[in-house]
Amino acid sequence: ENRESMLNSKSNRLTEALEEANRLFDGVCRAREAALDAQFLVIASNIGKEKANELHSEMSAFDSTAFAEDLLTFMGINRTEVEETDDSEDAPGDFLPSHAWQKMGEEAPKYFRRAPTFHYMMGSFKSEPPVRKQRIERQKKASRGKAERAMPAQLKEMEQSHQEATEKEVERILRILQTHFENDPNTPISFFDFVIDPNLFARTVENVFHVSFLIRDGLAKIKLDEDELPIIEPVKLSEREEEDSRAGARNQVVISLNQKVWK
Repeated sequence: ENRESMLNSKSNRLTEALEEANRLFDGVCRAREAALDAQFLVIASNIGKEKANELHSEMSAFDSTAFAEDLLTFMGINRTEVEETDDSEDAPGDFLPSHAWQKMGEEAPKYFRRAPTFHYMMGSFKSEPPVRKQRIERQKKASRGKAERAMPAQLKEMEQSHQEATEKEVERILRILQTHFENDPNTPISFFDFVIDPNLFARTVENVFHVSFLIRDGLAKIKLDEDELPIIEPVKLSEREEEDSRAGARNQVVISLNQKVWK
């Protein structure tokens, strides 16, 4: 709205507007306010550019004719003598002295930075193409074969170690179950008290997993007590032979146990 007054060379309205914008920007806390500030900066820049362009009307602009006159004077030409010579019939067509351009050329390099000349420190490079090296395919194939052979061996060792650890843990749980039962054979052992770790849910899942091997192999059995709660007890050697004879009659049970029920 105040563009005309701001463009006036004697007015400071643009400077005052910029100072007010800087003061208001300290309180900006929203994205829309920052966008308005950026929009104002664009408008102020355009007004400043127009104001700068108008200043040339009051300043001395570049005059190509005056520059040419000064250049000719520097090159050794007196315009007054040239005009008098032009009035005569014997005026030469080319009035520049022979050394005019040489004088200008010697003066001009003082105001320009020249790039240094390029030269080789150790001579030029050889133009012959480099010799291509032959690839050794046999070594790569052999090393690749070793890597492929090593992977199954590592996996096999991991499977064996995991299986051995599981077997040892199952044997340890069986010994604990037999010890509890031998100390007090008349008191049933609660299945949940036996497998649940009150401090670690993951350990409880592992215990249930390992006990399932005892049930599968007929080394232990689970049944319900008077309150319909599961109890566990080891299978004696005499009973184990009978269990082996009727292994087809064994039942498998799947239980659901989450962290809420575990707690």
